[in-house]
Amino acid sequence: MRNIVRWGVALAVLGMVSFAQAAELKSIAILTPEPGTDYGWNQQGVAAAKAAGAAAGVEVLIADNLGYGDVRPTLRELAQDGAGLLIAHASGYNTAAPEIGAEMKVPVAIVDMPSARKPGAVADYTASGHEGAYLAGRLAAKMSTTGTVGIVVSGEPPSWNAQSSAFAEGARAEKPGITVRYAVIGPAAYSDAAGGKRVTEALIAAGADIIFGQGNGSSFGMLQAVETAKATNGGKVYFIDVIGDKTAIDRGNLLSSVVWNLTPVYSAMIADVRAGTYGSRNYDINLADGSVALLKTAHIPDEVWAQIEALKKDIVDGRIKVTAHYDADTVHKLVTQLPAAP
Repeated sequence: MRNIVRWGVALAVLGMVSFAQAAELKSIAILTPEPGTDYGWNQQGVAAAKAAGAAAGVEVLIADNLGYGDVRPTLRELAQDGAGLLIAHASGYNTAAPEIGAEMKVPVAIVDMPSARKPGAVADYTASGHEGAYLAGRLAAKMSTTGTVGIVVSGEPPSWNAQSSAFAEGARAEKPGITVRYAVIGPAAYSDAAGGKRVTEALIAAGADIIFGQGNGSSFGMLQAVETAKATNGGKVYFIDVIGDKTAIDRGNLLSSVVWNLTPVYSAMIADVRAGTYGSRNYDINLADGSVALLKTAHIPDEVWAQIEALKKDIVDGRIKVTAHYDADTVHKLVTQLPAAP
């Protein structure tokens, strides 16, 4: 097994945990496909698990950089090591996690498959930062000098679709005539940095001077593209990231990020396991409780940020309604897709 780290107080091996014993939860585990230091999906998941575990007084087992292959052995070993909740932090684990959870009698959490939810056994946390993505769209439209913005995605999972559609709606609400270009790197190109760079460069060449990128490891290729390319009008290209905060590695092109804080999600899961109500509700994130936030960087003028803050208040207060659309068809109707290469 690769990269398993214990976080928290040392515990004896608990052995197999049955669903009936779930209220005695003392240890949880999170599995991620890429390193927990990626400034994005994997890092935010690991950080949230640590924070939720610390608040609840439970040990956290971290298994990161596992890839997208068969994680059944890792899931099984983590359950044997005492984890009373397995957080499978990748849609590619959606088949293996429920299988091993049932085998080991341990509740599991998966993403992007709400239909698989089973009270007491399987919970889905298809979290969506669509409210933050709407604000990102408004920001992009305010800041664009070419009149074209772009969306690059590493696939079309429900969470990405919800954010893509909200970004497009936000951009058009700000400037009805703006062009929103859209490109998909591949069906599951989450770690394809080279593909992210190539596709982002194509969107920039098609006029986009602000890129909204969704892609785990592939986002590093997107960021490299905006750092090395000029907009079609000769100006700077900016990048709006998702989930994490890449400020520490910004070279002057990171405009913002739709930051996710999954700590409230995992804390709710822990509480529900202990209460015997696990999987009975949806676990989501939103602007109102701060689990979704738009990152303020030095590249955003103060007057523009004040306008974004006012729009955020309108969303929280219900004056602006932002609906999550999880299907790719809705996204495609809102954007101009980049033509396929000959």
